[in-house]
Amino acid sequence: MSKFTHIYDDAQLLQEELVAHRRYLHQHPELGLELFLTSAYVKKKLTEMGYEAVDCGKSGVLATVGGNSPGKVFLLRADMDALPVKEEVDGDYKSTNENMHACGHDFHTTMLLGAAKLLKENEDKIPGTVKLMFQPAEETLLGAKAMIDAGILENPRVDGAMMIHVMSGQPFKSGKVVVPLVGISSAASDWFELHIKGRGGHGASPNKAVDPLNIAAHTHLALQEINSREVHSSEPLALTIGVMEGGRVSNVIPDRALLKGTIRTYEASTREFVKKRVLEISQAMAQVFRGETDARIIEGCPSIINDEDLVNSANKYLVELLGKEEVLPITDVHPSGKSSGSEDFGFLSEVVPTLSLSLAAGNSLEGYDYPIHHPKVRFDESVLCRGAAVYAYMALRWLEEH
Repeated sequence: MSKFTHIYDDAQLLQEELVAHRRYLHQHPELGLELFLTSAYVKKKLTEMGYEAVDCGKSGVLATVGGNSPGKVFLLRADMDALPVKEEVDGDYKSTNENMHACGHDFHTTMLLGAAKLLKENEDKIPGTVKLMFQPAEETLLGAKAMIDAGILENPRVDGAMMIHVMSGQPFKSGKVVVPLVGISSAASDWFELHIKGRGGHGASPNKAVDPLNIAAHTHLALQEINSREVHSSEPLALTIGVMEGGRVSNVIPDRALLKGTIRTYEASTREFVKKRVLEISQAMAQVFRGETDARIIEGCPSIINDEDLVNSANKYLVELLGKEEVLPITDVHPSGKSSGSEDFGFLSEVVPTLSLSLAAGNSLEGYDYPIHHPKVRFDESVLCRGAAVYAYMALRWLEEH
């Protein structure tokens, strides 16, 4: 029997406090690396708990607990940034600006603040060290790498790391915790921009012009052949063009056009191959139709890779904490075990063993109708204490057994 079995009971006593944290954060959403109010709030609350909260990269916050007895180092991560989405949910704690916590990062930050309090209350019992990583800019895939570059994984060196992501608008009872399979669980994400240059002219004389819209159209179609003809059918790939721009007048051929898109892959070799072919195909199509294309790849993030020991540990510890019926395998949510979404926690997967858990926070059968990133998404605040307990218990038990 673990000496930490009381953690969930202790977490439930924090529920009212956690709701207050969440509602403040929800009312004051900030974007990217510019999290001035959010970071200040997190540091203030950590300081009140007795932590020394320090800056780590731009808007990132690091706090450490334990370290009084020998042991390994476990990192808990919560992202803090919002989306440039105008909230369409009415309520007393609606966003006060044009941004919105539509991805639940206010929940993640709140739950880690709750875990911080639980860990501080048990600091003399921690068999090692726990690092708390409050991260900006997950939505822009910049924050995790910035904090890694700032030294979050060093001094002391991190031995394992985990994150939680809430989900809403799915037919699962709030509070269920989803455990991934061993290996890849999220897609690597990259973007591309194709700046196409032609030669403008009168719409009545296309032979005297080089039509960049024609190049754009053929490029769009040609890029789809990567999936259907150049990548093995067993290898998942999503290549989506989300922006096609060019021209303003119906009888004028413009000088330029623009395509922007995203690439989602799982295997590193496929990721590099597809990026290479996007460049080659877009430039070749421009040459075919007498134009030019300046093709640019914007590096995103790698896939999350779930460590075997951490997955096995999670299945054991979460049943201890919550009961077997409250723990779901990822295949109940994604039959393939993989999500096509991306997460910059993948940068940590390249360096240390990692684990990505999901927490149901809004059952579609109980009125939580909209998914994350939707302006009408809502989340069930009753799970805040459970998320805090999962964060804290996972760290304490893993350190206890390792």
